[in-house]
Amino acid sequence: MATWAIGDVQGCHDELLRLIDKLAFDPARDTLWFCGDLVNRGGQSLAVLRTIKSLGERAIVALGNHDLSLLAIAQRKREDQARVNPELREVLFAPDHEELLTWLRTRKLVHVDRELGFLLVHAGLFPRWSTQQAEAIAREIEDKLHGEAHRRLLKQMFGNKPDLWTSRLHGIDRWRAGINVFTRMRYVDVRGRIAFGAKGKPGTQKPGLYPWFAVPGVVERDLRIVCGHWSMLGRFAGLGVYALDTGCVWGGALTALRLDGEEAQYVTIQSDRKPPPGKEQD
Repeated sequence: MATWAIGDVQGCHDELLRLIDKLAFDPARDTLWFCGDLVNRGGQSLAVLRTIKSLGERAIVALGNHDLSLLAIAQRKREDQARVNPELREVLFAPDHEELLTWLRTRKLVHVDRELGFLLVHAGLFPRWSTQQAEAIAREIEDKLHGEAHRRLLKQMFGNKPDLWTSRLHGIDRWRAGINVFTRMRYVDVRGRIAFGAKGKPGTQKPGLYPWFAVPGVVERDLRIVCGHWSMLGRFAGLGVYALDTGCVWGGALTALRLDGEEAQYVTIQSDRKPPPGKEQD
């Protein structure tokens, strides 16, 4: 039995199949954890969703910002959906779109396996949160996302305010702040305020900003964190964090990390893709 975590796929279906084959994945006994952003930019998002959904309980998915964006677009009128990029239109107008989107919407923001000693999330955790706090906040938001309130949440979840989590937040502001932490965060200030525009490699940020996992005063946690979201960071291991977004869609690689081994074991598939036109690597 093997458990592998896989970085941001972003519609790169060909590379995903090659990676699964290279892992010698056995759906009868192995499990794949996906760090989110299954869709957008790679051109094969529909195939990615169908493949990962077909794995059933052998696939664990942490929702990413691109996944949530697709779900939000699905709440619009059909004529508005028809104006988005062709890759997402293919998903939105597929004959099985309702089944796929319901499956995607009911994935987690945070997955915890205390036996393995890992927590899965797309972007990261607020520097002052314990793993228990993070899981509780994720479940609170997931209850809304998975239930009848999901339409309101999806229509109102995007925005850069509030950019600082506090326990005093409530309602849509609280859920938006939590989603921003779990799916959009890279750099924060010493208080944990998110700097949404900062995306470069560590060392390129403005003074007073820190990677979310390296800010002074970050709490010590009882689980290791596996995440994606930050292709400019690339593969990173340190400070209790394993980051796996190695920029497949940007011509980098699709990376898997084995979580149940005694030592870190990585498997990669190199991509020969050209970066999406008109997009800045993040």
